[in-house]
Amino acid sequence: MKIKDKTMGNEVLFTERQRLFKQWWLLLILLCINGLFLFGVFKQVIDGQQIGDKPMSNVELLLATGLIIVFTIVFLNARLDTIIKKDGIYVRFFPFHLKFKYYAWEKLTKSYIRQYSPLVEYGGWGLRFGLFGKGTAFNVSGNRGLQLEFTDNKKLLIGTKKPDELAETLSNIGQLKQ
Repeated sequence: MKIKDKTMGNEVLFTERQRLFKQWWLLLILLCINGLFLFGVFKQVIDGQQIGDKPMSNVELLLATGLIIVFTIVFLNARLDTIIKKDGIYVRFFPFHLKFKYYAWEKLTKSYIRQYSPLVEYGGWGLRFGLFGKGTAFNVSGNRGLQLEFTDNKKLLIGTKKPDELAETLSNIGQLKQ
């Protein structure tokens, strides 16, 4: 996919957006937790009936409900954006990165697609720091990713659901380096 992006200056060769949590059961759990807290606010703060043997104060309940709602909004909007351009790679793991992180091709010694074990190598999915020199990982789901190795020996793995398309894009611009 080739589109013009005026905000970052040059042609976009590859783009991918992965949502962090798409599972229906996670959404159901979040909905139930939010519903429970909102019900508590209605019963205790609005209706005046305390909930439980040792109820929270109204302020504590409102604060907890607000935090749960904010957490849910952040949770539902979490995503991993990857953009490949002729000048390098742009990655944003929102909400941890508000702006795109830029990695220039000149700073990379290797860039290739590989299969990995999220649990064994990085301890799961998300913004992760690998054990035993594996580096950092930005991954949402699955077990395929773009492995980057830098001139300073640091490593970064960016998860992808489009490994073939990403490999083809890197190959087309001469940046598939193993």
